[in-house]
Amino acid sequence: MRKLCAFLLVLLGPVVLAQKTVTLQDCESQFLKNNLFLLASQYNIDASKALTIQAKIWDNPSLTAELNAYNPERNQYFDIGKQGQKAFGIEQLIYLGGKKRNEIKLAQTNEQLAELQFNDLLRTLKLQLRKSFFTVYYNKKSLETTDNQLTHIEDLINSYSVQVQKGNIPLRDLVRLQSLYLNFKNERMEVVNENIEEQANLKLLLNSAENVTPEVSKEEFNKYLVTIPFDLKLFQDDAIANRPDYLAKQKDIEANEINVKWQKALAVPDITVGANYDQRSGAFNREANLTLGIPLPLWNKNKGNIKYAKTILEQSKVEKQNFDLQLQTEITSAWNKWDESRKNYVVIKPTVNSDFEAVYNGILTNFQKRNISLLEFTDFMESYNQASIQVNELKKKVVLSGEELNSTINKDLF
Repeated sequence: MRKLCAFLLVLLGPVVLAQKTVTLQDCESQFLKNNLFLLASQYNIDASKALTIQAKIWDNPSLTAELNAYNPERNQYFDIGKQGQKAFGIEQLIYLGGKKRNEIKLAQTNEQLAELQFNDLLRTLKLQLRKSFFTVYYNKKSLETTDNQLTHIEDLINSYSVQVQKGNIPLRDLVRLQSLYLNFKNERMEVVNENIEEQANLKLLLNSAENVTPEVSKEEFNKYLVTIPFDLKLFQDDAIANRPDYLAKQKDIEANEINVKWQKALAVPDITVGANYDQRSGAFNREANLTLGIPLPLWNKNKGNIKYAKTILEQSKVEKQNFDLQLQTEITSAWNKWDESRKNYVVIKPTVNSDFEAVYNGILTNFQKRNISLLEFTDFMESYNQASIQVNELKKKVVLSGEELNSTINKDLF
């Protein structure tokens, strides 16, 4: 269905949709305000804060009351007066072994983990936003070039059709122009299809129904061409300090260490302290007592949960070691992709900066004056279109690989 819509879009012309021209800064500002993924993830932080509040609360005291239902000596129901019987008691559970302290620390650590997970989601979505933004921009530049050529070829086809009907031009020349036109249309369709998907991503990320028309200045692109020497140690230090997912790995180990302490503390019996008053059924009237209770740790010493917590702790340490190696690989790969893309663009930059448009207009004018043949003209048009698209693709790769490097280190190097 998506391909069919794109095909109709190419054949029937662009559908009139609400559009607005925006800079990357405008997009990111709207993204931070409106993105539903971020808004939903924010609730995880609020929920973790609520659990921290709950962890700080002690168990409620337990109040008991014992009231006489029937006094057989006096043949009286509910005899709870001065000569009757009633008893009251109150008990409070007192945690020992640092249970409450470790429970609070674990809840606070989980709260910090939720914040780091939110920041990592923000990092991931920000990269998606920038990739879609720049992809739409450079695809739009390619489409502008192709559309300009299609307009010229369409005018030529109309003129050649009249001349073919008059017998002044052979039909094969018209067919060649029509074939070139269809080739450009097919190439255009591929770019349009990609832009439809990227526009959908932008709308989802921005929570907007409008199409976005990105605007990128020359200065914004040129910053990705600066020379940055490869320093794995420096990049890794930046990533360790800045990447939320790496910090989350460290925080996960901390949480598991606290959990081990908490599970050990749960093996320590707690004391129940209380007081009660008994009007008549005790050793003497109006008896007031202090009560103490403690479970005997004979069978349940929480060994299974302690062992489980230790196992999870060791697992998190191994995962952290693996992430260290993965981080080095990601940094090296991201830098190599960006540096290769930058070098490829710099190599062709002198050609790009020459008056390419003037050459195109000159060829078109000479063809219209019949100074060059149709074969030479169509060959040039195909080469020019491919070169223009490839230049935009090179620019796009430079920017996208640069943004991947930024995201890998979680620091704006450009």
